[in-house]
Amino acid sequence: MRVQLLRAWPHRAECVDLEVAADARVGDALDAAGWRLEGGFVALAVFGVAASRETRLHPGDRVELLRPLQRDPKQARRLRAGKAGARVGTRGR
Repeated sequence: MRVQLLRAWPHRAECVDLEVAADARVGDALDAAGWRLEGGFVALAVFGVAASRETRLHPGDRVELLRPLQRDPKQARRLRAGKAGARVGTRGR
């Protein structure tokens, strides 16, 4: 079956299409591509859903190597909302 592996860095991404056995798991696909969880990659996902090396793959799956978050998503939203509110509050004065 055909699956895709994806890893990304700031300003660069790498994608590999692989043919793996019908009973393949995430770890099998990583091994086939010669990829490891190293160099800043800390977790795995299949189409954005947390996965492990033992997660079974299905035809067309996209395995993603994930880097750690740079900022808590909730905190990032609060900061953006605060900046937007400050801009709106200063208009018309």
